[in-house]
Amino acid sequence: MSYSMSDPNPALSPYALQAAENRQRFIDIYKANITREGADKLLSYLESSDFFTAPASTRYHGNYEGGLCQHSLNVYDALVDILNRPRVKEVYGISYSAESIAIAALLHDLCKVNFYKVSSRNVKNEQGKWEAVPYYTIEDNLPYGHGEKSVYIASGYMRLTRDEAFAIRYHMGFSGPEDPGNVGKALEMFPLAWALCVADMEAAYFMEGSPKK
Repeated sequence: MSYSMSDPNPALSPYALQAAENRQRFIDIYKANITREGADKLLSYLESSDFFTAPASTRYHGNYEGGLCQHSLNVYDALVDILNRPRVKEVYGISYSAESIAIAALLHDLCKVNFYKVSSRNVKNEQGKWEAVPYYTIEDNLPYGHGEKSVYIASGYMRLTRDEAFAIRYHMGFSGPEDPGNVGKALEMFPLAWALCVADMEAAYFMEGSPKK
């Protein structure tokens, strides 16, 4: 079970209600756009995992129940907007299919599936009494990196194009641990990687955040 870190009673968490709505929207977008062989099996995997209830991080953006799905949808919306800008289409000549856009955005953080666990720690409440408060921690049973791990998981179900694979692999841009030269070359060679990187930052820094304590 996942918990809202801002609500000591997860059954009353407003994030649980939003998570249910986001789950349906994610599935609708996925089914409408991702139709290649293996897509159904990948979706079944997501539905059987904690993808729709997991947080997007432990401390920063989306650190609440359903944060991972919410972040994926936010990145999708941002990526669609970026690639629809006249300058991107007319000046840079960047264009990708609806399927590639959905794959890159919705699947870029598959590495976070079954990655976060709920633990608890004792904290003094307003009355000065100690109480157990839930929080998210990391338990990585597949230590295969970040972007590369997402590519690895997705590729186990369906074949990715080179643009999709590089976009997911380098979506962290220069904020990841990769060699800066490789990052720069990847963003230059595969515009979808550049667009996904910008969309990911837009979602994390401007569309999301941590719950108010």
